[in-house]
Amino acid sequence: MNEEKNTQFSGRGVMKRLLSYLKHFKWKATAAFLALIIATGADVLGPILMKIFIDDYLTPRRFPTEPLVLLGISFIGVYAVSAMFHYIQVISFQKIALNIIQMMRVQVFAKVQHLGLRFFDQTPGGSLVSRITNDTETIKDLYVTVLSTIVNSTIMMIGIFAGMFFLDVRLALICFILMPFLLLLMWAYRMLSSKVYRVTRVKLSQLNAKLNESLQGMAMIQAMRQQKRLRNEFGKINNDHKKALLKSVRLNSLMLRPAVYSVYLIGLIMILGYFGVQSFDSVVKIGVLYAFINYLDRFFDPINQIMQQLTIFQQAMVSAERVFGLLDDKRLAPVQESDANPKVSDGRIEFRDVTFSYDGKTDVLKHISFTANPGETVALVGHTGSGKSSIINLLMRFYPIHHGGIFIDGQPLTAFSDEELRKRIGLVLQDSFMFVGDVNDNIRLSHHEITDEQVQAAAEFVQADRFIKKLPGQYQEPVGERGSTFSSGQRQLLSFARTMALNPKVLVLDEATASVDTETEEAIQTALAKMRKGRTTIAIAHRLSTIQDADQILVLHRGEIVERGKHQELLQKGGLYFTMYQLQHGKGSGKAASVSP
Repeated sequence: MNEEKNTQFSGRGVMKRLLSYLKHFKWKATAAFLALIIATGADVLGPILMKIFIDDYLTPRRFPTEPLVLLGISFIGVYAVSAMFHYIQVISFQKIALNIIQMMRVQVFAKVQHLGLRFFDQTPGGSLVSRITNDTETIKDLYVTVLSTIVNSTIMMIGIFAGMFFLDVRLALICFILMPFLLLLMWAYRMLSSKVYRVTRVKLSQLNAKLNESLQGMAMIQAMRQQKRLRNEFGKINNDHKKALLKSVRLNSLMLRPAVYSVYLIGLIMILGYFGVQSFDSVVKIGVLYAFINYLDRFFDPINQIMQQLTIFQQAMVSAERVFGLLDDKRLAPVQESDANPKVSDGRIEFRDVTFSYDGKTDVLKHISFTANPGETVALVGHTGSGKSSIINLLMRFYPIHHGGIFIDGQPLTAFSDEELRKRIGLVLQDSFMFVGDVNDNIRLSHHEITDEQVQAAAEFVQADRFIKKLPGQYQEPVGERGSTFSSGQRQLLSFARTMALNPKVLVLDEATASVDTETEEAIQTALAKMRKGRTTIAIAHRLSTIQDADQILVLHRGEIVERGKHQELLQKGGLYFTMYQLQHGKGSGKAASVSP
């Protein structure tokens, strides 16, 4: 699936990038690592104190009060220090991890908002939700448990080796022989598990995408009785996800505790064998034997912890690849390419020989040229797929232009800032999107400079106030997700008010009356007439009766302008526009001259 296509990183590159987030919290991280070192040092010191007690006091049966009390207090103090600093380092690492994930999620969300529509055309929404939530949550576990565990275990192993060398250099060297086997085991597990977890994350992303699609289209699913088909598709992806998880379970069952325990037994045999051979020539110190076995247990305990954390580590690395792939995605929305910062003053729109393709292979627009003068209405008509919406998308700078140019008041479209374009070009879509909030918020949006009086004035201008004042909360009436409690006509009027609150110079209409009821259409047509007055208007029209008064009508066919002119002129030509008009009015073929609009 296209949504899974992202930049591939090396494991070292991913880890380096993950660790780079720690620089924002370097002092807190330093304090956490210091607390971890102190706690680990206390853990290592405990067996040495016990060895002193066994060899110096218990074995020779010497029990002087003062040294034993001091030794006992030291032993209790060491473990108290260990407990206290372990608590401090756990809390510190948790706080750092939560702050990093909060930062990362904001970065990902901000990046998504700057991606171009080409990206969203190719990426299911559920996949994005999975990356922003599930994948970043998995990365959080890396900081919370994996890094602290690995650092803790590494420091513990270094401390244990130091204790072993302090007690017996030869025995410590024998134990050191085990390290290559353990490192080889870790490497093999990481290589095998990376493929399994990558499939698992992909399948989870596909599950989210399918779930999101089903929830968004539930009305159509129920109306067309597609429940069984969707259940089967969801079940297949879910089954694939289960199979991937079972593979990881089998891998973990084989290569985690059983494999590590086998190496532990080898180490235990080596230590007991060493002391057994040594006992033939000299007396074995019980304290040293106790300390070594204790160290061996403690040495393999962090090894087990590291191996178990490798499961989370591998999942986090795969998730990080997906998140960083999203952060590094190059399919950005077009932006300003000039420092001139021109302003939209008159609203004169000009397309000059514009050719455009979504995929870089098939041109959906071919050599489009036209001019919309200030105050004029230019209507775009044509069959589905003729290129009408593509012209709107390019004018709104949703997609980059690779051939030709678009100009506003003589300035290239790329010279304007996003703020200037969005403020001066008002867009009204066929399906108006409503945000969760209230009526006031949906008209004002985030434009805090628009006062309540201006909001109400915009609503009155487009005649939306007629139904708003009948609502229980009026302008404070709650709006649910996508405005589901409002009719399509009411949502459209709110969209008109939202546009007019900004008082744009250019008005872009994508068949604003296509999905409204007959009762509301008259109010919308009146509102549109008022909105268009004095503004340059580019309007997509499916119903030709709504654009008969347009100053210029462009008839598109397969991405080209095949006819242009006013309503009567196009009817007289008897071409494609004439045919479309005849079909919409239920008339058979006839001569253009006989048509009376």
